[in-house]
Amino acid sequence: MAVLDILTYPHPILRNHSRPIGQVDERIRKLLDDMAETMYAAPGIGLAAPQVGLNLRVVVVDVEWNNDGKTAAQRDTLYKLIDPEILERHGKAKGKEGCLSFPGLEASVERAERILVRTLNLEGHPIEFSCDGLLAVAIQHELDHLDGVLLIDNASPLKRRQYKHHLRKQGVLET
Repeated sequence: MAVLDILTYPHPILRNHSRPIGQVDERIRKLLDDMAETMYAAPGIGLAAPQVGLNLRVVVVDVEWNNDGKTAAQRDTLYKLIDPEILERHGKAKGKEGCLSFPGLEASVERAERILVRTLNLEGHPIEFSCDGLLAVAIQHELDHLDGVLLIDNASPLKRRQYKHHLRKQGVLET
């Protein structure tokens, strides 16, 4: 498994809509393993393929991991989602979120409290599951990435201006 480079804002790939996988093969399974290792190394609790430069509809999420030395294959709390979609949303909750593609930015975001998700498993078969709490928030955040929706889009206008000012000072954004 490999640790991949994580793209940061304002990289244009982050704004693209990702294309469906359709057929799950060994290449996709390896990508998911590499993405999980990248997420753990960052460290983070979720990662979407656009964040590693690929506009594919795959994400990994693990909200319970700790740095215990286990590999991605040894974790039973790791979700590998292929062509995921949210079928139902229930309730509302607002909370602070961060993002590996936005180092240093936190934004208060309103999300559904509970969701029903349909995804393909590693064999390419559709499965559904429901979740709530931090797992539901993380999945919604990562699925936003698949549609080019970024944390900065959910930040307050003041937070957006402050973050962009910070990036201009670093020479990342043009003035």
